[in-house]
Amino acid sequence: MNWRRYLWPVIGIAAVVFSLLLLWHELRGISIDDVWDGIVAIPARGWLLAALSSVIAYASLAGYDHIALLHIGKKVSWLFVTFCSFTTYALSHNIGGSVISGAVIRYRAYGTRGLSGQDVGVLVAICWITFVLSSLLVGGLVLVFEPEIIDRYSGAPHHGLAIAAGLAMLILVGAYVFGSWLHLKPLKIGSFQLHYPALPIVARQLLIGPIELLAAAAIIFFALPAGNPGYFVILGVFLVSFSVAQISHAPGGLGVFEVVFLAGLSHMDPVGVLAALLVFRLFYLIIPLLIGLCVVLFFEHSQYSRTEN
Repeated sequence: MNWRRYLWPVIGIAAVVFSLLLLWHELRGISIDDVWDGIVAIPARGWLLAALSSVIAYASLAGYDHIALLHIGKKVSWLFVTFCSFTTYALSHNIGGSVISGAVIRYRAYGTRGLSGQDVGVLVAICWITFVLSSLLVGGLVLVFEPEIIDRYSGAPHHGLAIAAGLAMLILVGAYVFGSWLHLKPLKIGSFQLHYPALPIVARQLLIGPIELLAAAAIIFFALPAGNPGYFVILGVFLVSFSVAQISHAPGGLGVFEVVFLAGLSHMDPVGVLAALLVFRLFYLIIPLLIGLCVVLFFEHSQYSRTEN
């Protein structure tokens, strides 16, 4: 038996169980009625702006695929790419292991549009690089301009360390741009080749990618009650929470995301924070998942009908 096949799923499940236990300990004095009251207290404007932020986030994620297709020189209809990207991220965000699950979904979809396995591999790699690049850029700026984000988790001031880490992240982004300007040789792994993106592609990565992160964090910000520390701090806490959730391999970051986010806003009433996190899960995970499943069923039905005819 190949135990490696089960390693990450086991780690993900263990992370969920452990985080849910921590979450229960943190919220044991809060009833369901309290949480419901927190959700009801969110004004209509907050709901509307949170929903709009979700739309912007997923529109930006579609931009990831458009950028990658531009890089590999393949033309696919705008509507198909948008639906494929939306479905990919809607499912992978909930399943976990976004790179692997995203590759499988994209291979199935883009294969019907003439893309080879290597084309899809490059596309997935460019999308992943765009996400990492965006995280470094936004995270670096947050650490430089709001270094007290680290204090929220360490319990002690480490502003110098935070600023140094932020500058290092921004230097990495600068090095990536410089590498594009130098026209570095392609990365070769066996028969797989990944060419360095040209400067126009890099410019798109640095524009579209950060918008997705900013919009995703805005979903929570608009759902939070008055008295929150402001958008920039919420963005920093979101980046930390989302990163830890991704590393944990927990499906949908369940429990992990909430525990880390609540720790970052420990000075706030946990009822209001938890209500905002539930709104985030609704708009960023649950509704997209339901729509994505419908898209998959429609796509598979259309493919089956074509083979029958």
